Amino acid sequence: MARRPTSTPPPSKRTTAEMIREALSDRIVHGILRPGEALDETSLALEFGVSRTPIREALRQLETIGLAASRPHRGAIVANLTPDELDEAFVVMAELEALCARLCAASMTGEEKAALAALHETGAVCVAENDIDGFRDHNERFHNAIYRGSGNGFLEETTLGVRRRLAPFRKMQFELERRIEGSQAEHDRIVRAIVEADGETAATAMRDHILIVRDKVDEVAAPDPAAPEPATPDAAPGIPAPDVFAKAGR
Repeated sequence: MARRPTSTPPPSKRTTAEMIREALSDRIVHGILRPGEALDETSLALEFGVSRTPIREALRQLETIGLAASRPHRGAIVANLTPDELDEAFVVMAELEALCARLCAASMTGEEKAALAALHETGAVCVAENDIDGFRDHNERFHNAIYRGSGNGFLEETTLGVRRRLAPFRKMQFELERRIEGSQAEHDRIVRAIVEADGETAATAMRDHILIVRDKVDEVAAPDPAAPEPATPDAAPGIPAPDVFAKAGR
């Protein structure tokens, strides 16, 4: 069976609903929106300057990734995701990505491995320039390339599904100082093992990488006694101002 192309396009342009979902996800994972808190469509539509249609879609997406729960005739609320549930999800993520890395090492052609190595090097440019937003985009392309490089479409689809559920938490890690340097170094161990066709080392390096991400989530989430409580939701890191969504269209 012929292998599918492994080139990975850049992330597609986000819709208004996706941008709102990301903003609300950030608030949820940072504890600004608390478990059980109502996610009122009308209030959110006014805040973000959009109609209720993209709000409904954003809430549906939050439900899909487990960050919101729907109540019949009463609307959505913030879901209660326990640390144990987050641990379990990251263990699954680590094993799926480890399998992807192992298959990459076993089945990627020399040309495909060279393309992966070249993609990996673009991350070094982001690190040198301390371009955190650029590295976030690079990180998504890098991991997508590993999934696709496995040559197993079902595994790729399954891994992407779990990644979507954990995306808001994985994004948090880059709030830590010098985290992009650590992430790039971890990627380097993965790529070296894949290029050398060392499946076990590739799998171990990837598994370790994902479990490190889980630890970094806790570091970001740990309360800082010296830090003041955020006064408004807009104080959350990485959340665009509402007029961003108004400009993006309804």
